[in-house]
Amino acid sequence: MNKLPFYEKVGYAMGDAAANLVWRGALAYLAVFYTDTFGIAASAAAVLFLVVRLSDGITDIIMGMIADRTNTSWGKFRPWILWSTPFLCVFMVLSFTTPDLSDSAKLVYAYVTYIGLTLAYTMNNVPYSALMGVMTGDDKERTSLSGFRFAGAFLGGLLVMGFLPSLVKYFGDGNDAIGYQYTMYVFAALLCFLMLVTVFTTKERVAPVQQSSNSLKTELRDLATQLPFIIIPLAAISTFFYYRNFLSGIIFVAVFAVAGFYIRRLVNSDKSLLSGSKRDMVDLLTNKPWLILLATGFLTMMFNGIKYGVIAYYFKYYIGDELLVGQYFIALLIVSIFGALCTSFLAEKLGRRTLFILAMVLSSIFTAGFFWIPQDNINLVFVIGCAAEFFAAMMPTLFFSMLGDSADYSEWKNERRATGLIFAAGTFVQKTGGGFAGALVLVVLAKYGYDGLDPSTVDAALPGMKQLMSFIPAAFGLAGAAIMLLYPLNEKIQQQMTEELNKRRRVIEQRQR
Repeated sequence: MNKLPFYEKVGYAMGDAAANLVWRGALAYLAVFYTDTFGIAASAAAVLFLVVRLSDGITDIIMGMIADRTNTSWGKFRPWILWSTPFLCVFMVLSFTTPDLSDSAKLVYAYVTYIGLTLAYTMNNVPYSALMGVMTGDDKERTSLSGFRFAGAFLGGLLVMGFLPSLVKYFGDGNDAIGYQYTMYVFAALLCFLMLVTVFTTKERVAPVQQSSNSLKTELRDLATQLPFIIIPLAAISTFFYYRNFLSGIIFVAVFAVAGFYIRRLVNSDKSLLSGSKRDMVDLLTNKPWLILLATGFLTMMFNGIKYGVIAYYFKYYIGDELLVGQYFIALLIVSIFGALCTSFLAEKLGRRTLFILAMVLSSIFTAGFFWIPQDNINLVFVIGCAAEFFAAMMPTLFFSMLGDSADYSEWKNERRATGLIFAAGTFVQKTGGGFAGALVLVVLAKYGYDGLDPSTVDAALPGMKQLMSFIPAAFGLAGAAIMLLYPLNEKIQQQMTEELNKRRRVIEQRQR
């Protein structure tokens, strides 16, 4: 039976409500916390965001492989959600704690706690995301489940982004450092409870496909030899992104030429001679739906990450009312819940590919409209922002639902299914996209001379904040829509694939009895 009970969909959604107490809080407030409360320079914070998020993306891939090769009586993925939750709670609090340190020591503390937070989040969220792929083999049920998931995600975001400023003010009573710390105690306790709900209300149903006879230790050692081919291109991208000069451009081109040569050689090699981890990589690199989703996911994360990363600055300085940030986030996230829940219905009418493209185009158009909104027209800010967010909420919902389709495609084509690795790549592009988005916000502000501890620099940075709320994210959204035009899985192919896989799985189940 492929249809999931309502309580299980709600239980699964609670996991992303919990995760977004971290994700939305870090994405929306950590940058402004670092620059305006902890006292870290915007340029240093930009490098921090890039380094931590990119390294975190690599650990996503490792975690995906570990989760795929985990076997317990509770399944592959649920145990990791349970084991990682205490670490996630602890580092959530530590990341928003402000010890009295020198400037250099503050930066070291920020790196240590932010890396700890992202590692704990990886251990928790990669298995959580992959859990969707094994709860049901029905693509329509996955779309519905994804809608519930992101309704939960936006609910968690609503709690953080809507109420965090008021809670910081309440607990801190004028001392933001204390206010942030005590607010995170509250959110950490709530996170722990919601994660336990997910663990005890969900079930893994899709039978795993045997990946390799090698031990996990052997596979990870083999993966370690391939990590330079992931790390070096990411470092080249980061260098070019941050410095944007001739030398960094030459390095960028050279690195990708070498990486392209290696990838072609790996794809064309005899698969029977490859280790399990290399075979997984070849399967992914020849999985066209997955590659297109990867590119689109990165661009949509840039789109959403830039918007959310600049909102606190935009309202504090451009609009001139910092407390409106909470009200704006509440409005956005209420609309987001409706957008996520409408996705399944609209996808059935239009098809997921068409809906994804339409959502990116319309959300980008509304976002670009921020450029022409007068500073004193608060009502128009809310109306345009909510209109853009309704469609933006559909992007991650469709993205993770369609990642499950790409896992099906790999199993259908290659008779191998690396669910954890495929969904790890999804969280990988989310984090790298979020890292680049957060860094881009800080790079643009630094270019305009912004210093969070020097009020005299604010006026010069206002045009940058305006661009970051409008044309810059809109460009990434439209680019994502253009790439999605190449997505090859239509509804007919998807139905054929689902039917054939269900037949194979029934045969496997009968053999195991």
